[in-house]
Amino acid sequence: MTDRHFDNKTRVGWALAVTASFMVVEAVGGWLSGSLALLADAGHMLTDSLALAVALYAFRLAEKPSDPRRSYCYQRAQVLAALGNGAALVAIVLWIAVEAIGRLFAPQPIAVGTMLVVAIMGLAANAVAFLILHGGDRNNLNIRGATLHVLSDLLGSVAAIIAALLIALFGWVSVDPMLSLVVAALVLRNAWKLLRQSAHILLEGTPDWLDLDAVRGTLCADVEGVIGIHHMHAWCLTREHPMVTLHVELADGSDPGAALVAIKRILISNFGIDHSTIQLETRGCADQNIAKNELCLEGESRAPESV
Repeated sequence: MTDRHFDNKTRVGWALAVTASFMVVEAVGGWLSGSLALLADAGHMLTDSLALAVALYAFRLAEKPSDPRRSYCYQRAQVLAALGNGAALVAIVLWIAVEAIGRLFAPQPIAVGTMLVVAIMGLAANAVAFLILHGGDRNNLNIRGATLHVLSDLLGSVAAIIAALLIALFGWVSVDPMLSLVVAALVLRNAWKLLRQSAHILLEGTPDWLDLDAVRGTLCADVEGVIGIHHMHAWCLTREHPMVTLHVELADGSDPGAALVAIKRILISNFGIDHSTIQLETRGCADQNIAKNELCLEGESRAPESV
């Protein structure tokens, strides 16, 4: 495991401590004041505490060594945690939307003083947690999922402060659920992006930053003896661990050992791929040759017997 992994894990642990500690305070404050914005933010913090706990567990699970059943260890646990966090955010958004719409039609009295004090305290706690996570690895989906949860709480606290001030100054009680809907919309956008990225990795999609045509062109142009590349597949174990497999056709008389070393170096230096499986071929693609032979044998077995 890299130092970055342990730094990410430590940051999630501290963020969990901050979020869980203040969650109870905000929930009590929201209940006493009658503020939906505070209650929504407290609900965020509850799910965020669970999400951060899942993220922390995923980091620890990823540290387990490989075994015969899991040759890639448990790295994908981080992606699963990110996917779960994205789904939880969507569920929170739906809950807030339903509650907010209900309160727009049936406003409830709000204790503005309590709401404002608790919202300011929540903003401070969420800002600390956000800064802790924001300094982590932004390419790690597990960190990004945890950060989005805390960011949603940060936005919720800001919305609660604005709502409290507007209610105190103008008596606009309906601004509380209206701002909750605005925050929900912002959170939904980020949650959907997290879900798409996590699902893309779990579906073995090509990394969004990798151009396979560029890889082919570079290898064919810069590696002596390479005349063609096919059967190329690229995916990510996690966002930080891209992998690729490819068949490389070499010209007659080429040095396969030198070609292999050159290809590996280019994949690492030019494209950041340090895990590659390469099949070198000098007499056509072995897979295609086998398939052709099987078709020929199948055709011969179906041929009518001569009389």
